[in-house]
Amino acid sequence: MNVLVFNAGSSSLKFKLFSYPEGADWEEVTPDELAGGLVERVGSESARLVMHEGAGSEQTTELVRAASCVDALEIVLDRIAGPGRVLASLSQVDAVGHRVAHAGAEFGCSMPVDQHVIECVQRYSHLAPLHNPSALLVVDRCREIFGDALEVASFDTAFHQTIPARNYVYPIPYRYYSEQGIRRFGFHGISHKYVSRRAAKFLGKSVRDLKMVTCHLGAGASICAIDHGISMDTSMGYTPLDGIIMGTRSGSVDPAIITAIMEKENLTPAQMDQMLNRESGILGVSGVSGDLRELKEVIKYGDEQAELAYDIFLTSIRRTIGSYFFELAGVDVIVCTAGVGENDPYARRLIFRGLEPFGIQIDEERNMVAEKVDRRISTDSSTVEVLVIPTNEEAEIARDAALIAAGVDISDPWAN
Repeated sequence: MNVLVFNAGSSSLKFKLFSYPEGADWEEVTPDELAGGLVERVGSESARLVMHEGAGSEQTTELVRAASCVDALEIVLDRIAGPGRVLASLSQVDAVGHRVAHAGAEFGCSMPVDQHVIECVQRYSHLAPLHNPSALLVVDRCREIFGDALEVASFDTAFHQTIPARNYVYPIPYRYYSEQGIRRFGFHGISHKYVSRRAAKFLGKSVRDLKMVTCHLGAGASICAIDHGISMDTSMGYTPLDGIIMGTRSGSVDPAIITAIMEKENLTPAQMDQMLNRESGILGVSGVSGDLRELKEVIKYGDEQAELAYDIFLTSIRRTIGSYFFELAGVDVIVCTAGVGENDPYARRLIFRGLEPFGIQIDEERNMVAEKVDRRISTDSSTVEVLVIPTNEEAEIARDAALIAAGVDISDPWAN
C-alpha cells in the first residue's frame, strides 16, 4: 500500500511517500520511505524543490516555478511518478494523507475527507490562516487528480480532544465558550501522539501504562501532559500563540499588557496580532533572532539581552514541565522532540539541570550523542526516563491513512 502525505503551509509544501507491506502488523511495521522533501519559498522567484528518494538518500535541489501550493503539488507529483520515477504512475497511490492545522473540537482522530470535513476546516481557517486554506487547496486538487484514492485529513487538534473541561474552558464569561466555542484546543497533536507511541515502544511498554510529558520544541513549541495515553493538558490554547515562549511568538502574557499597548500606541487588532505572532518571543526579547542557533552565537560575545531571551525560553519550559508533574501526580517519561528538542544538547542540559531531587538525572555522554534515532539521555539510575525521539508527523499521518484504507477503526488511538 502506497500512501502519499502532504503538509501545506503558506509558503511551503512538505511531502513524503510511504510504502506499507501487505498484511502489515500495525504495532510493529515501519513503512519504507520511497521519497520525501519540500517545495519551499512558494510564491517567490526563488522557489525550489528539495527532494530525496528513499530514507537517508542524498538530497537534490532545483529551482522551480511555484506561484501557489497547487503549483508546488503539481511539481511534486511530476517528480515522483512517471517513467524512471519512484512510481510508474499516480494510479499506484492508494491513499493520500493531509495535515490540517485546525478543526476545532470537531474530530478526535483522522478522518476520510468528505464535505463535512471540508466545511469544518473552512470554519476554522480564520484561526489557522497560514495552513488551513492551503491544505484545502491541496485537498481539492488531489481529489481531482487521484479520483477514487482515499483522502484522509489528520488534525493537529484531534489528539487533544480528551483534555477535560477544567483544562480547556477559559476563566472568562462562560457564554464565550457555550455560544462562540472559545476554548483551549491545543496543537502539535500529531507530533505528541507519534512520539508518545515511539517512546512507549522504545521502553518496551504500553503507552497505556505510562505518564508522559512530551516536549515539542521548535520555532513553534508546545508541551503535553499524557496520562496513560490520554492527552490531559497542553500548553498551546485557542491558537498556537499561547503557552511557552517561542521563536517569534510571545506565548502566555498578561492580557492587560495587550490592551495597554494597543491603547497607548493606537494599534489595531491586526497590528497587535502581528506583533505577538511575528515580532515577539525570543526574537522580541533578544532583538537579534528567533533562531536559538543564532542566539547562542551572540551570547558567546556577551550579549545580555540575547542571554535573557534564552533564559526566559528555558524557564518557561521548566515551569510547564513542573506544573504537569503535579497535574499527573508524577511522571514516568519526558520526551524531547522537534528542532531544539532533538538537536540541542546544550538546551536539554539546562532544561533538566538541578532536577535530581525530582528523579531526573541526565547522562552527559548520552545527551551529547547526535543521532537521528530514538534514544535515552537519562542515567540508568534516573527514576524518570528522559528520551529524545525524532518526530515524524508525516509517518503518523500515513499510518492513520493506511489503517483507514485497511478498514481499521482508529477512533481509539491506541487500539491498533
